[in-house]
Amino acid sequence: MSEVTITVRGEHEARIAPELAVARVSVRLDGPERAAVAAEATGLGMTLREEMQAHQDAGAVAQWSSDRVAIWSDRPWSQDGAQLPLVHHATIGARAEFTDIAALSEWVTRLSEREGVTVEGIEWKLTPETARETERDVAAGAVRVASARAEAYASAIGLTHVAPVEIADVGLLAQPGESPRPQARMFAMAADSVGGSGPGLQFEPQPIVVTAAVEARFTAR
Repeated sequence: MSEVTITVRGEHEARIAPELAVARVSVRLDGPERAAVAAEATGLGMTLREEMQAHQDAGAVAQWSSDRVAIWSDRPWSQDGAQLPLVHHATIGARAEFTDIAALSEWVTRLSEREGVTVEGIEWKLTPETARETERDVAAGAVRVASARAEAYASAIGLTHVAPVEIADVGLLAQPGESPRPQARMFAMAADSVGGSGPGLQFEPQPIVVTAAVEARFTAR
């Protein structure tokens, strides 16, 4: 039998427990007196910064950031079309990257008791080092899957010698005479689950799923 070209796709995934939890917190206050609204928002913002710094000093937070107070005013309208008195608004945004989930749970529980403070969400992540290592390992696994498929196809038609010709991310392996297609992302993460029980919140992040897919072309004879 003459040489045969085999084109396959390989996929692989890994499930890794999150290592970091990024909490996004906001302060939003409204009122008829601009100075009072600004002062209260500034005070809440200062408390948030002090708490995040204390957690960082204790090793529970890797890094944190906080926005400046943003203040604006508007005149709302009533349902019957009458313009109401001026209302002043103040907002502050903050972000803290926790390495200690228990400390995060305790902090978020306390924040939930403060008027004007909202936990916008929790994003579960891997450290950059773990993410890079996992992506490399999963990509290598996808290549091994593609190689095994090519060998299985070759064996099914009585061929034994399989040699790689091209390996590429999905979308980059063009057919003869075609231009490469747009590249598809091969790296994905998903973990954003929060559950509550007892007097405080209990965080239960799902594993982060890291996936990779490749296209490969082999010759077999």
